[in-house]
Amino acid sequence: MRITIDDHSGFCFGVIHAIETAERYLQDHDTLYCLGDLVHNNEEVARLKGIGLRVITHEQFKLLHDTTVLIRAHGEPPSTYDIARQNHITLIDATCPVVLRLQQSIFDFHHNHQHQECQILIFGKKGHAEVIGLLGQVDGQGLVISSEEELDRIDYTRPAMLYSQTTQELEQYYRLIQAIQDRYEASGNGALFLYKDTICRKVALRAEQTAEFARQHDTILFVSDEKSSNGLYLFNICKKHNPNSHFITRAEQVLDLPLSLAESVGICGATSTPRWLMEECAKRCQESASEENFSL
Repeated sequence: MRITIDDHSGFCFGVIHAIETAERYLQDHDTLYCLGDLVHNNEEVARLKGIGLRVITHEQFKLLHDTTVLIRAHGEPPSTYDIARQNHITLIDATCPVVLRLQQSIFDFHHNHQHQECQILIFGKKGHAEVIGLLGQVDGQGLVISSEEELDRIDYTRPAMLYSQTTQELEQYYRLIQAIQDRYEASGNGALFLYKDTICRKVALRAEQTAEFARQHDTILFVSDEKSSNGLYLFNICKKHNPNSHFITRAEQVLDLPLSLAESVGICGATSTPRWLMEECAKRCQESASEENFSL
């Protein structure tokens, strides 16, 4: 059995930066608070908790004083920084640079066009940490659109600027743009609609890379957490290009999979999947293959 780990899988730059930032701090300190899970992967969060990371909610954050808190790659709304100043909290800001640029772009546009009553539209997942941070740039006045089924919520008599959460699916975003443009044109207000392509290209490229990787192997083990939107999206791509794809969250699950007939096994994952976890899955595959050969 040939086992290969996809070189393109694993943490994106923003997640790597946030985790390395936390690890550096914890080399010299016993504890570091983090606003929400640092990454959408329970196995990695458990590892980080083991070295001193303490995940807190925003309600718990409001009760802290004179301490240090890490802001993860997803970013935070301005209100979080206001609370930190009031409570003398030192923030270690690990917001992804791509997200920071998007926050600034939305903030600038909103404050420069307030007199035009322009609608700020955000294509993204409601309640997602990044989206909450983006909404904070417009004082919560933005409209989050998750699918084409929600387009009736837009006022097509008013100007609108559309942005996207950085990790959304590129093709779906452009379908949404076209659908909104068509409705503005139908209402005779086509010139009122503007948009920006704010999807991270490194994340978007993962879809093409994952599809190619899935086609190259008999069996695919896709390693991710079930709460990772990016993971669910990329797994569906694997399944489309290789029906013999399996979604797993822990290395132990490898032992329950029918791998004996596979000549090649490909292991890949989401932008929130740690490399060490994929390596652990590969090790379990090797152990399983060795046991089967021995029993023969």
